[in-house]
Amino acid sequence: MTFDSILGLSHLKNHLRNSISNNRVPHAQLFVGYTGSGPLPMAIAYARELMLHYSAQTRWSSINNMMDQLTHPDLHFVYPINKTPNSPKKPVSKDFITEWRDFIAQNSYQTLYDWYSIIGIEKKQGSINVDEATDVVKSLSLKSYEGGPKIMIVWCADKMNTATSNKLLKLIEEPPENTFFILVTDSPEDILQTIQSRCQRLDFPPLGEADLVEGLLTKFDISEKDAIKISQQADGSFSKAMHLAEDNSDDEKFEKWFIMWVRSAFRAKGNKHVVTDLLDWSDDLAKETRETQKRFLDYCIQFFRQALLNNYNAKSLVFLSPYDSKFKFDKFSEFISGANITEIFEVLEEAIFHIERNGNAKMIFSDLSFQLTRYLHKK
Repeated sequence: MTFDSILGLSHLKNHLRNSISNNRVPHAQLFVGYTGSGPLPMAIAYARELMLHYSAQTRWSSINNMMDQLTHPDLHFVYPINKTPNSPKKPVSKDFITEWRDFIAQNSYQTLYDWYSIIGIEKKQGSINVDEATDVVKSLSLKSYEGGPKIMIVWCADKMNTATSNKLLKLIEEPPENTFFILVTDSPEDILQTIQSRCQRLDFPPLGEADLVEGLLTKFDISEKDAIKISQQADGSFSKAMHLAEDNSDDEKFEKWFIMWVRSAFRAKGNKHVVTDLLDWSDDLAKETRETQKRFLDYCIQFFRQALLNNYNAKSLVFLSPYDSKFKFDKFSEFISGANITEIFEVLEEAIFHIERNGNAKMIFSDLSFQLTRYLHKK
């Protein structure tokens, strides 16, 4: 992973390069941004630059080889895990290092759910527990491999529980000499405030459409037209763009679910019998995997956004073309306006939030359906 292999973000790359060349590298940094904007690959590329900067040029070839394989003895990783049939009773990140290296090698823009799927805990909740903190303290107490820096990258640092955070707080505040922490998160509010205050924060914006198109054309055998269409739907996230490119066939299935949902919601006002249809719909969605549920909700957000643009005659920005010829997209768009779009987005994003935190899917989708019914009829 090098700066050149990371999509866009030239201003952040320049900032990080300058911090190294000017010997003004903070001992603890917090990289904040959605997975799809690239904070993890940036952290790994930054670690490479730090290793090279503090080492003799005669060692650069060896360092680059080890960094390519993520095998440098002074590069450490922490990430959310859970017990698996093949893991120790009290596993720590290093017990999954082979899977982690494969995960990064496949694509460092993958999501937390992708990671859970690789290690087989997609139906569980991963965490960074206090045993991990003990292992971190032990690892960083060892002498450096060749006198260079020791770097600890904590991915999804918001998954540290309170005991872990408190145990690492002193180490982050006063790390051993030439030791650097890079905490990566998309939910900084879930990190202990005392840890946040000891880190220099770097925010990662969504990626530009051109950067997403470049990444898609490099990784997938698709046309530029399709790459542009996907990038318009990806909301600045390369993770989402990849999933759309890989699972584009799900769009037709998602559309059927969406149309069934909104039609029932329109009919439900003043018709208590239709409520049963909404509950049945919620039951069906609750049986899907959490990742499918999240992707469907993302699809709904995109559909409503396209309807809003269509309603306000921003035709050049409307790329959605329903598979169902009986669904009157123009007529539906008339019901989506500034009067209700904010509330619709809020309830959809709240549903995604609760799905990610393993909430009761049936209750989440039932509540979402009733709220949608109310907002669709808002004048």
